[in-house]
Amino acid sequence: MKVYQDNKESVNENIEIINSTALHEKARCGLMELSMSLGLDVMRMMLEEDVTQYAGPKGKHNTKGRTGYRHGTDKTTVVMGGKKVRADRPRVRAIDGSGELPLETLSVFQSEDPLNKAILAKLLSGVSTRKYARAVDGDTTDAVCTSKSEVSRRFIEGMDSLMQEFFTRTLDQDYPVMMIDGLELGKLTILAAMGIDSDGRKRILGIAEGGSENSTVVKGLLEDLIHRGLDAARPRLYVLDGGKALHKGVANVFGKEVLIQRCQVHKKRNVLSYLPESEQANVSVAMTMAYREFGYEAAKAKLTGIANNLEYRYPKAAASLLEGLEETLTVHRLKIPGMIRETLCSTNPMESANSACRGIIRRVSNFKDGGMALRHAAAGFMEAERGFHRIKGYKQLPMLIATLATHSTNTSKSKTA
Repeated sequence: MKVYQDNKESVNENIEIINSTALHEKARCGLMELSMSLGLDVMRMMLEEDVTQYAGPKGKHNTKGRTGYRHGTDKTTVVMGGKKVRADRPRVRAIDGSGELPLETLSVFQSEDPLNKAILAKLLSGVSTRKYARAVDGDTTDAVCTSKSEVSRRFIEGMDSLMQEFFTRTLDQDYPVMMIDGLELGKLTILAAMGIDSDGRKRILGIAEGGSENSTVVKGLLEDLIHRGLDAARPRLYVLDGGKALHKGVANVFGKEVLIQRCQVHKKRNVLSYLPESEQANVSVAMTMAYREFGYEAAKAKLTGIANNLEYRYPKAAASLLEGLEETLTVHRLKIPGMIRETLCSTNPMESANSACRGIIRRVSNFKDGGMALRHAAAGFMEAERGFHRIKGYKQLPMLIATLATHSTNTSKSKTA
């Protein structure tokens, strides 16, 4: 299993350069697409560094040692991913009145593409910033080349920093809901955990190489989240697919009394897989109507009735429906109401994040190794997070939080009774 750790320079040290030209080109095209917006973020940070050198930190009015002052922004174009892209250009004027001061980073970004093949190859293959710095230092032959290489080095460092921030960011916010699901990338699987905070906002908490059926992967991912600040004792609802190793891993790491909502969509899909096509529509509708019952007893009775009807002709479908049935009804037992129930009864919010990630890296069908898949998935999720919205029913989250707290208190009392 590969879970990224804090040491920035050691993360990619041992990843080999990709030898397959065809694979490299496909991956390069995919990385190009998902790197453009991240690259623009890095460029903005670099421009701010250039401005700060002239004018000092933003918001500080002490002019000692400054050679310029901020003078607003205007629009310009830069080259990114082989395309001209509109961007904000910060302006700095000289304190002595001699005019506008040049920004080295902007000049380089306007004249050449920072996401060129050489740099993308290094990003793709995981060359560390330190190794890249040695490489570009060896290529410099004159002042102009040195200047461009320095900008390129800073750009690589910025991209690397964004990537490391994703893998190591602190998880000290309150996440009353966690969803865990697998993302298929070619022949590899990335296991992803997504948190929903108390305001209903989604965030990818962590990813690891491997599927939900691998208990070692699950345990490693969850322990990494705790290491980065996730409160393991906080009452929380865990929404999972049907993987037994995933269920076991959550229970082992967070305690056997945790509340798990088994994804109803996955459950329905599993049941239908044991049925002939002619029977699937009717059973699908019946299960949907059963899950729409508000009361726990009513929903359970309908689902049990469906299983009884299937038992004689399709025993495997019946057994699949009854397996883990109680956990598919956790939102019913907690009496979670309305739209928030619809959101939390399945991993669909996580599936939408996975779908967005797949769309971003759709050009890449094969990955050389798990490290390469992780980097692509990380960049894809970082881009997907930009489009995240609050979950449906977020205004009902205080009711869920109160219910989780009450359940936790009652469970503690029953243990000591």
